[in-house]
Amino acid sequence: MFDTLGLLCVIWWCVVLFHPLHADIQCMVSEAQESPITNVKMNWRKMELSWESSKNFSKYKCAIMNSNIKTVPKEVNSSLCRFPVQHYMTLHKGVSFIIEVPDTNISKHCTFIPGGMNGSAIENFSCVIYNISLMNCTWQPGRDAPGDTQYFLYWQNPLPGEAMECERYIKDENGRNTGCRFQNVSIEPEKAYFLVNGSSKDGLIQFYDEYIQLYEIEILTPPLNVTANCTRDSAGCIIRWQPPLTSHMKDRDCFQYEISIRNKDDPKEAKKDDPSEEVRNDSYEFQNYNEKKKYILKIRARGKYCSVSSNWGEWSEPIEFGHGKDYFIFVILFLIALGTISVALLQYCLFKRYCSFKSIFSPVPQPREKLNASTDEDIQPKYVNLPNPQHTEEITMVEEMT
Repeated sequence: MFDTLGLLCVIWWCVVLFHPLHADIQCMVSEAQESPITNVKMNWRKMELSWESSKNFSKYKCAIMNSNIKTVPKEVNSSLCRFPVQHYMTLHKGVSFIIEVPDTNISKHCTFIPGGMNGSAIENFSCVIYNISLMNCTWQPGRDAPGDTQYFLYWQNPLPGEAMECERYIKDENGRNTGCRFQNVSIEPEKAYFLVNGSSKDGLIQFYDEYIQLYEIEILTPPLNVTANCTRDSAGCIIRWQPPLTSHMKDRDCFQYEISIRNKDDPKEAKKDDPSEEVRNDSYEFQNYNEKKKYILKIRARGKYCSVSSNWGEWSEPIEFGHGKDYFIFVILFLIALGTISVALLQYCLFKRYCSFKSIFSPVPQPREKLNASTDEDIQPKYVNLPNPQHTEEITMVEEMT
């Protein structure tokens, strides 16, 4: 593992090589008279603060700080001070140096002040690692940056320590770089350094830098080989899995798991582990198992007490276990009934369309009787329109005389 000084030296050296940073060192004295400490310089490659003194002091104290971190003053015997800084300090908000002479009121306060137009630096910078070795970084252009501002991302992973510029930028609708995609990223114990610089024809653009612990931004993959072994004789169901894949952590004890089990037939009914209960083994016994129900199982993981992301990772693909209700017989009976009705309706429609029941079931002819036989003409009645007489009918009676 790098010592802190060596790491900072490499990082600051890379910052200088990446792109000229628009910044200056301004110093002020603590007393009214002229300070004997002059010509303050900072060697960013070696992280060495040096100065000159018109008086021969035997001891000095020096310290470095930014808006978040302040080191304990270090005592030196010469006008050269190296900073074995135990923290990672960003530069875009400024860095201050203090030089003091013990037992006197002589001191000098110098500040590393980044230059550039206010509001031109990027905003909302963030990175995420997914699928073990892929990394995406995104940002938004500065709210007051000129329209032609273009941004460039540089980063350095402590091991093997190679600095690189983004090769696959993500652009917005105006063609400005607003993100970057990285491949084959390895997660190391030390923090990685990111710097986003910019350029514009209208003026100097402020830079932005940040240190990121890579394992903290990783989205863990789902646990592997999730299985559920249930038997009719046992009162429970044994669920097993394997830890998610990572590029830097092989210890199985570094993961905590969350198990989601819900009833497939009743989505409102769910069984979920109490978040306060840690499931840290590679197996779990589901004691509320009911063989007449079908369940849907999902598992996800996060880091616990190790250099693994403490955020919950991705859920595993849902798997089903259990027998559930036996609807097979009802389905078969329903299909048989439906098929029978369909065939009957089809036959009825075909007969009605193409056939006649009278032609199919015509009456059988009977033999005629010879004496009583009659033609159809005899049977059919005849209607004759008789004239309606208008004269008076006379009736004559004849009586026989004996």
